[in-house]
Amino acid sequence: MSLRRSCAWLAAAAIIVVLAACAGEREKLAPKSASIPAGINLSGRWRLVGEDALAKRRSTPDVLVAVFLETGSELKVTQTTDGLFISFDRSVVEEYRFGELREVSVGPVTADRASGWDGGRYVIETLDEDGVKLLETYRLEDDGTSLLRTITILRKEARELDVRQVFERS
Repeated sequence: MSLRRSCAWLAAAAIIVVLAACAGEREKLAPKSASIPAGINLSGRWRLVGEDALAKRRSTPDVLVAVFLETGSELKVTQTTDGLFISFDRSVVEEYRFGELREVSVGPVTADRASGWDGGRYVIETLDEDGVKLLETYRLEDDGTSLLRTITILRKEARELDVRQVFERS
């Protein structure tokens, strides 16, 4: 093999190695705070106000992370010193630990999850293996009489889903 061919082969191999290394980098979720902000308690029974913007959509985006999205017109939220338990329409209960950073799964679908406090909001981020992120937040409004839930699905910084739900105490 000539010197010129050897150098070209080495340059091509180096480019392939660099591209493979870049492609292998996946977003990592940052841990959230485990400290409950003073005076914040999301506990209660909550009923959806008005039309459900999520239900009005014909379907959720065709992404793996969508399997982790729970919905309901009635929520029962129980806040403990360590986490939240959210019951959706008395059928599915999700548990979120304050400050958690772990892997979650539904059947064969796995994802990374980080959840915890960001100011007065409880934030849940779920990142699937394709780099698509489900971002949910819960926050009290109107002196604690309303609960605002936002749901966003991001695929490469494009918003595939962006929904806002308002619940009132029932």
